[in-house]
Amino acid sequence: MQTDSRSCLECGKILKGRTDKKFCDDYCRNAYNNRQNSDSNNFVRNINNALRKNRRILEGQIRAPQEMVKCPRQKLAELGFDFRYHTHQYQNKNGQVYQFVYEYGYLILEGDWLLIVKRKSESNDGSSAGDRK
Repeated sequence: MQTDSRSCLECGKILKGRTDKKFCDDYCRNAYNNRQNSDSNNFVRNINNALRKNRRILEGQIRAPQEMVKCPRQKLAELGFDFRYHTHQYQNKNGQVYQFVYEYGYLILEGDWLLIVKRKSESNDGSSAGDRK
């Protein structure tokens, strides 16, 4: 028989059953893990929320069957687009640098205009909407 008493990491109740058991029930396990992860996850959660919002805004600017559209920068800003957040950059053969939020990207043009593109899956020649003018 086991002589050491083990207690739930969340509520402190004495545990019975398996020797590797850490929590008395699912509620305590979830509460413990949520509390442990809340501080570190808030930063990541906020960034992911900003990225999802940016993606939705870019997606809303392109209507099928369009592959790209010109849009004033101010319009995106008014919709709540946060220009600080993007997932990656892409430089095309002409040296133009696109900022991408997942599969949607934009190229800064003259006069505060943006060219918004949707990246297609790679074709045989490796080109994408960002390679076309």
